[in-house]
Amino acid sequence: MAPTSTPQTPFGRVLTAMVTPFTVDGALDLDGAQRLAVHLVDAGNDGLVVNGTTGESPTTSDAEKARLVRAVVEAVGDRAHVVAGVGTNDTHHSIELARQAETAGAHGLLTVTPYYSKPPQEGLVRHFTAIADATGLPVMLYDIPGRSGVPLSLETLVRLGEHPRIVANKDAKGDLSAASWAIARSGLAWYSGDDMLNLPLLSVGAVGFVSVVGHVVAGELRAMLEAFLAGDHGKAVTLHQSLLPVFTGMFRTQGVITSKAALNLQGLPAGPLRLPLVDATDAEIEQLRKDLAAGGVHL
Repeated sequence: MAPTSTPQTPFGRVLTAMVTPFTVDGALDLDGAQRLAVHLVDAGNDGLVVNGTTGESPTTSDAEKARLVRAVVEAVGDRAHVVAGVGTNDTHHSIELARQAETAGAHGLLTVTPYYSKPPQEGLVRHFTAIADATGLPVMLYDIPGRSGVPLSLETLVRLGEHPRIVANKDAKGDLSAASWAIARSGLAWYSGDDMLNLPLLSVGAVGFVSVVGHVVAGELRAMLEAFLAGDHGKAVTLHQSLLPVFTGMFRTQGVITSKAALNLQGLPAGPLRLPLVDATDAEIEQLRKDLAAGGVHL
């Protein structure tokens, strides 16, 4: 049974974009994925995104993606929202992944803006609409022009928000002005997709986070969010500032690299990365230790 959701928080409030654990020889580690999912939910996440960029989706097969969704739903699906990344730059392939995720038990879909192709806004509307029409699952858009090359315009977000199953947006655009207008006009539940802007985005109407640093500080993120919602903005700011070294340290290099390094240091399931990503160097690991310690996380 899926966890309870509301129109305001369709996927919960604190979600981590979970890494995909691999064994030492690079194979999918389903047992590790289940143990990591349980750890992350116990730590304060009420949602997990699997098969996203942080889950190394470009280098996992469709069959591996289905197996991972099924395993994570089995482990925590009664306690947390399990959102499956299905975005590609091929609409037909994304539809296939969406249907596969629904069959595997996912509670929702994350659909990134098609990358590399640079489609016009009308193409984006048709792409996301086709995916949303393909299943009965709620959809979270993912607007990250730094990776995809194309932003979702305000008018596109408003149009997509009219679809009954397109209910949320993960915002990694880094533009508080654009977010303010889109939140006000689109009716979409807004999730921060940029950890450094988690608190600022709450201030303009976001309802939660899809985080990378949630691998190590989910409890602190939840405390910050709850302080903000309770009107204790001073406490929220204090917590935000205490986490600045963590936000900085986890993104000195690619976020998957640092997330897996931090998890491996804690003895949690993560394992190696698949090329073209590479494991953190000794120097990067030492710097990560220092950054996390400055934010109160001692590994």
